Amino acid sequence: MAYDHAEPSDAPAPIQERQPMGDKDRTQKRFSEFDLQGKVFTVTGGGRGLGLTMAEALVEAGAQVHCLDRLSEPENEFIQAQNRANPTYGGSLHYHCMDVRDAENVAHTMSHIADMNGRLDGLLAAAGINHVDNAFGHTQADVNEVLSINYTGLFTCATEAAKQMMKYQCPGSILLVSSISGFMANKGMCAPVYNSSKAAVIQLTRSLAMEWGQLEKTGKKGIRVNCLCPGHVCTAMVEEIFARDPETKKIWESENMLGRLGRPDEFRGAALYLLSNASSFMTGAALVIDGGHTAW
Repeated sequence: MAYDHAEPSDAPAPIQERQPMGDKDRTQKRFSEFDLQGKVFTVTGGGRGLGLTMAEALVEAGAQVHCLDRLSEPENEFIQAQNRANPTYGGSLHYHCMDVRDAENVAHTMSHIADMNGRLDGLLAAAGINHVDNAFGHTQADVNEVLSINYTGLFTCATEAAKQMMKYQCPGSILLVSSISGFMANKGMCAPVYNSSKAAVIQLTRSLAMEWGQLEKTGKKGIRVNCLCPGHVCTAMVEEIFARDPETKKIWESENMLGRLGRPDEFRGAALYLLSNASSFMTGAALVIDGGHTAW
């Protein structure tokens, strides 16, 4: 059992500043709405794979990013990403051992990070597991394990992060990672509990967005909540599915309008968009990025 895993992409060049026409006395950063300088984020499932790849994008935009994963020590993939964190970006990458199923630990970790920095600007909730089997093959323990991480743990992380964002009056953004499996049943993969847990995340997104979007009425800063619904992406979790049934890969590729699976680095831009001011009027939404898989 493991969180999604994939090699992160090479870091792009840092954003450069330009001199506006007719005004040599001041500078203007390009696409300033994507700038995360001075902001602090937490990323669950950020020790490796898709979570880490998206975390790196936030670092490159200038954010201080705290990756949370249940591994006691970060693996080499994280160390390499940390070494890539270029100081000229103004961001930084940190690791904390945390299990999303441990509510007390989640509360302590979120408050510790927020108190240490005097702010928390957002959460990227990417921790998740799958259990591939038919419905009859799921034991009660299997069901509880999937839901405890994919839904209950995600809910706990979102609420604890929001508490700190409200405490420090940070009008930030929370991004929950769902899946196209929350909209559809995947050909070539029996995973009824995983699929339904991802559907629950989509509905949770709408509910939290409604609840936290108008906090200004109570004297607090509003929080935006959206979810990202990736299609089939090459991760360690997906590779395990292919190892069990190689035909699944052919099915998924043939069902995709681009004729291929996605790469983790193809979600970097979406993560930055949804966690920055670039998406300031977007909340309660499910952003589908699936190579056209659900658009037939």
